[in-house]
Amino acid sequence: MAITIAVAGNPNSGKTTLFNALTGLNQYVGNWPGVTVEKKEGWLKGYPDMRLVDLPGIYSLSANSLEEEIARDYLLTSNPDVIINIVDGTNLERNLYLTNQLAELDIPIVLAINMMDEVKKSGRRIDSKALGEQLGIPVVEISALRETQIDKLAKVAVESAEQKQNGQTLTSFSCGVENALSEIEKVALDDRVKTRKRWYAINLFVRNDLVKKDLNLTADQSAQIAEIIQKCELEYEDESYSIIASERYDFIELVLNNVYETKQVGELSTSDKIDRIVTNRWLALPIFALVMFLVYYISINTIGTMMTDWTNDVLFGEIILPGVGSLLEQWNVAAWLQGLLVDGILAGVGAVLGFLPQMIVLFLLLAIMEFSGYMARVAFIMDRLFRRFGLSGNSFIPMLIGSGCSVPAIMASRTIESEKDRRMTVITTSFIPCGAKLPVIAMIAGAFFGERAWVAFGSYFLGIAAVVVSGIILKKMPIFQGEPAPFVMELPAYRLPALKSVFTTTWDRASSFVKKAGSIILLATIAIWFLTYFGWVDGRFQMLASDQIDQSIMAVLGNAVAWIFAPLGWGEWRPVVAAITGLIAKETVVSSFGIFYGFAEVAESGQEIWTNLRAAFTPLSSVSFLIFVLLSAPCFAAIGAIKREMNSTKWTLFAVAYMNMLGYVSALIVYQLGMFLQGNPFTVGTAAAIAVMAIFLWLIFRPAPKPTTGSRLEQAEARV
Repeated sequence: MAITIAVAGNPNSGKTTLFNALTGLNQYVGNWPGVTVEKKEGWLKGYPDMRLVDLPGIYSLSANSLEEEIARDYLLTSNPDVIINIVDGTNLERNLYLTNQLAELDIPIVLAINMMDEVKKSGRRIDSKALGEQLGIPVVEISALRETQIDKLAKVAVESAEQKQNGQTLTSFSCGVENALSEIEKVALDDRVKTRKRWYAINLFVRNDLVKKDLNLTADQSAQIAEIIQKCELEYEDESYSIIASERYDFIELVLNNVYETKQVGELSTSDKIDRIVTNRWLALPIFALVMFLVYYISINTIGTMMTDWTNDVLFGEIILPGVGSLLEQWNVAAWLQGLLVDGILAGVGAVLGFLPQMIVLFLLLAIMEFSGYMARVAFIMDRLFRRFGLSGNSFIPMLIGSGCSVPAIMASRTIESEKDRRMTVITTSFIPCGAKLPVIAMIAGAFFGERAWVAFGSYFLGIAAVVVSGIILKKMPIFQGEPAPFVMELPAYRLPALKSVFTTTWDRASSFVKKAGSIILLATIAIWFLTYFGWVDGRFQMLASDQIDQSIMAVLGNAVAWIFAPLGWGEWRPVVAAITGLIAKETVVSSFGIFYGFAEVAESGQEIWTNLRAAFTPLSSVSFLIFVLLSAPCFAAIGAIKREMNSTKWTLFAVAYMNMLGYVSALIVYQLGMFLQGNPFTVGTAAAIAVMAIFLWLIFRPAPKPTTGSRLEQAEARV
C-alpha cells in the first residue's frame, strides 16, 4: 500500500523547488477535485511506494482563500501519513505559524528548514536539534535550490510515515484561552469528534464558519460557544482571532529564544541593500522598465533574432520546404496533398515554430528574473501604481504569470479575496502579452520596424496601460466599486538562480508551445489551408492555384466581415481572418499569414515573408493590427478559463465584449489620428476616432459616483 506524503509551506518558501527535487521526473499535474487549481503529485525518488502531494502555498489553515481551503480539506479528509513542512530559514518566526497549526491535525510532521546556505551567509544561527526537541518533531536543515540534505529529508519523512508516531508539541496558550477552549470542547466536541479536538475547538473559537458547518451544531450549542468566546474577548479586550494569533506568536517567540540567533539589529542584508535601490519610490518603475526593455532587446534583437532568422531563412526556407516540395514532386504525390503538406502544414506550423528560438530566450530570461527574487519585487512595485487606479499588487501577480500563458494567470486570480477585484483581474489579465503573442509581435517588428526591441517592449507596457485604464474605468462602475484588496506578500531574499530550475522552467514553457504547435495549431492550419485553397470557380468546387485564393471559401467568409475592420486600416480579408483565427490560439495569426502570403513560395524565391506583408500593410496599419490582436479577446482556452473562474455566462460575455471593444477602439484611434497627423484629409473615420477618444477620456476622468449601500439599515444609518 502506497504511503502518502504531503508537502506544505508558505508561498516563496521553496516548496515547489523541494517537490521537484524530491520527485525528479516522477510527477504529474492535474486539478484538485471540483476546482481548476493545479494539483501536482509525484513519486519520491528511490521510494516507488511513496506518493508526494504538493499542497498550494499557504500562510495558514484558516481557509480564508481557496488555496487554504484546499489544503485544509485535503489534510482533514485524505489524512496523509506524514507532512513535510518546509519553512524559510531566513524568516523562521513567520513560517512557524503554519507549523503551529499543522501540529494540531494529529498527523506526523517533518520540519524542513530551507535556505540554510543563506541563513549561514547572513550570520544567523539555527540550533535545529534544540528546535526539534522543543517542537517534538524531526528537523532537517536543507537547501532545496542546491538539493543539499534532500536525501536525508526523504529518509526521515519515510521513517516518520512508517512509524506513524505523532509526538509534536501543541501550542500552549495562556490560562484564559485554554479554559475557553476546554469549555468549547465539552459543549461541542465530546461526543461527535474523536480526534483533532483541539484543532476544531480553536477554529470554533475564531468563529470559522466552515468548521461550524462541518460540525452541524445545534442552535443551543452555537449560543453557548458564542457566550464562551464573548467572555474571553472581554477578558483579553480583543477579538478571538487576534487573541489566537497573538498567543501563537508568543509561543513561537518562546520556542525560538534559545535556538535562533539573528544578526545585529540595524545590520542590513545584501537583499535589503539591493531593495533600497530596486524598490525605491522614484527609481523602482524606471528600473523595471529598463529591465523589461533589456529582456525584450535580448530576445528580439540579439541572440533570439539570429536563431530565428536561421530557422526561418535557412532551416525552413532553404532546406525543409524546398526539400519536401521536391521530394513530393519526385514521388508524383497528388497536387492537393502537396499543397496540404507544403503550403498548409509546413507553411503554417513552420511560420510559428520559426519564432521558437526567440520565445526560448524570453522564457529563459523571465525564469532568471523569477528565481532570482526580482519578480516578487515587481508585484510590490506595481501595487503602488495599481492602488491609485482601483487595483492592488494582488492583481499583478496573475499578470506576471500571464507573461507565460493567460490560462494559469486567469486561474491564479482565485487567490484574490475580493470578488470585485477578482473579476477585474480576470477581465484585464490577458492584456499582458503572453508567450503566444510574441510571434505576432516579432513578425510585425521584423517586417516593418527592423526588428526593433521597442516594439516588444512597447507591447508589454501597452498591456500594463490597458490594465491601468481599465481599472480606472471599471472601478467607477457600481458593480466594481470598493476599496482595493489589501496586498500582503513576503519578499524572498535575492539569490543566484539554480541552472537546473531555470532550464526546467524554460523547457516546460517551450515544450508546451511546441505541443500546441503540433496539436491545436496543426489542426487549425489544416482547416485554414483547406478553406484558403478550395472554392468555386466557374460554378465548380475545386482546388485553387495560389493566384486564385481570392475566390476561396476563406476569402468569401473574410470579405463578409472585412468592412468592420476597414476603419482600422486593414479591411482586406487576409488580415481580418488572421486576427479572428487568433481566437483559436494567438500563434495561429502567424500560421495564417504563412499560408495567406505564400510562406513556401516566398522562401523558395529567396525572399522573406516580410516582403509580402509590407505590400499588404503600412507601418501604421501594422501597428493598428498589432494593438487589436494584443488587446482583443484571448484564445478559446483562456476564454474557457474565464468562464470557469467567473462561473457565469453573462460575466464571460461581458469580459470578451469589453476586451474586443477596447482592442477595436484603441486600434481605431491610433490609425485614424495617425493618418490625419501624417497629412491625410479629415474624414468620417477621423471624426469617429475623435468622438470615441472623447468618450474614453470622459470615462477616465469623470468623478466616481458615490457608492450605494446594500441594506436598508445601512442606508438609514448613512442618512443619519
